[in-house]
Amino acid sequence: MDRISYAGWDNCYRLANRAIELIVTGDVGPRVIRLAARGGPNLFRELEEMVGKTGGDEWRLYGGHRLWHAPEAKPRTYYPDNSPVTVTETKNGLRVTQQTEPTTGIRKQIDIALHRTAPYARVTHRLTNRNLWAVTLAPWALSVMARGGTAIIPQAPYVSHEESLLPAKPVVLWPYTNMADKRWTWGRKFIQLRQDPKARLPQKVGIGLEDGWAAYALKGQVFIKRFRHVPGATYPDFGCSFETFTNADMLEVETVGPMTAIEPGKSVQHVEHWFVFDGVSVPKSDAGIEKALAPLLKKSEAMMK
Repeated sequence: MDRISYAGWDNCYRLANRAIELIVTGDVGPRVIRLAARGGPNLFRELEEMVGKTGGDEWRLYGGHRLWHAPEAKPRTYYPDNSPVTVTETKNGLRVTQQTEPTTGIRKQIDIALHRTAPYARVTHRLTNRNLWAVTLAPWALSVMARGGTAIIPQAPYVSHEESLLPAKPVVLWPYTNMADKRWTWGRKFIQLRQDPKARLPQKVGIGLEDGWAAYALKGQVFIKRFRHVPGATYPDFGCSFETFTNADMLEVETVGPMTAIEPGKSVQHVEHWFVFDGVSVPKSDAGIEKALAPLLKKSEAMMK
């Protein structure tokens, strides 16, 4: 772990092995502002007009990866993370701890454990209730991806009408969701959402994603995010464990934990597993996506063991 200056912030922390690198901000957060193949372009979006800023009462997107609590509501969800965080070194990475939010009584914390050699990081998100009463919420991990890529979401395996009469999973729409928007591809095996810097209107969809993974493909790099979907658990937004949102600036790959009643002094955790693969061409067809991603998913499973 190296302490460096980055994007206008004096205090940042770089984690790297021979395959990938991450940069965590110390002046604001908790936030991971960079994720890339070693020496490669950032897979996360950096908002040029916001990076490097600190302080103030206005919530800023900044870019990168952040931790929220669901369901989304203003002003609760939008408490600004504009103040310094505590960064401590751990056995395989670091821990980033935010001061308790005065408006919610919730303290956010992110642990990052980097594999010694592989392009894999385990990211543990933790919300602690510092109130004197129980609070019900869900941990919500949001990665703001760089422009020009495509989010890839697996569909449930096909089963004929004669074999299955029950639904496979919820697909949740927002009032501004347009399923006919050209950025969407609703395939038989995969749903695709393309980020378009020229797009005028946002798009969002939520899914109860039992497969426990989604991907983002951008210019020869593939980011795979794995997580645990808990069958039978209550999720926010009509049962969403995964959500994706895009506008002209970026595309978000989001995972959500179950709704949990957190007693005073207790915490809830939500774990993501990040993988970065370089030099991978991902076609647009279902068959091409399956052929490109199948070996990467197999490799990611092996890294987690």
